[in-house]
Amino acid sequence: MRSQGDEHCIDLAMTADDLLSISRYVMPALPLRPARLGFLFGTRHGVDEFCRATHALWQRGMFERLLVSGGATAGQSRPEADVIAERLIELGMPPSILILELEATNTGENVILGRRQVAQSMDLAEVDSVLAIGKVCAMRRYLMTLARHWPGITVSACAVNYFGLPAERWHEHAEFRARVLAEFHKIPHYLEQDFLRELEGHAPYPVLAVTAGTAGVRLTPALPR
Repeated sequence: MRSQGDEHCIDLAMTADDLLSISRYVMPALPLRPARLGFLFGTRHGVDEFCRATHALWQRGMFERLLVSGGATAGQSRPEADVIAERLIELGMPPSILILELEATNTGENVILGRRQVAQSMDLAEVDSVLAIGKVCAMRRYLMTLARHWPGITVSACAVNYFGLPAERWHEHAEFRARVLAEFHKIPHYLEQDFLRELEGHAPYPVLAVTAGTAGVRLTPALPR
């Protein structure tokens, strides 16, 4: 019997087409457009990279207000949003444009609780566009969560890659590979549980060509922490 997570740990031989299909699905490219609201999904990884990318977007006028959502996770003493906001202010972003959500511990809560927090500072009817800012390896899930819990808005995306390797080479970096494959495997289960909605106008979940003994790139990913 397989234990939970075996699908991430087995030795997979993947073709170049498989790798490309996974990359395009998990890390979709959306045009970067100005939005009423920036939405920075909390993180405890690559915080400085996220803050610098977000500050640069603000300097370019890509959003009017910024929602930062993230509670204390993995034994942290401070909420992720609090840590991120402190760094953004150090970089020069005015505190008055920040909307902080300090309780969320997963992506669904990021959107549900974040939207609720925005409603205390803005008229939600006027929030017609959101610029999602988050990990490159989780961007599909962020967008699908927004589609499920905040429908009816125009969404663009800024995917932050803090791995030091181009996204198309995700399979060459151990942590990057593990995170992309973890996302790829769990999205169907989240769809079944109605946590997510599939994205209109984007390719559906791909069927891989990989079979036992197929020649290709051999991957032995570990689950991310």
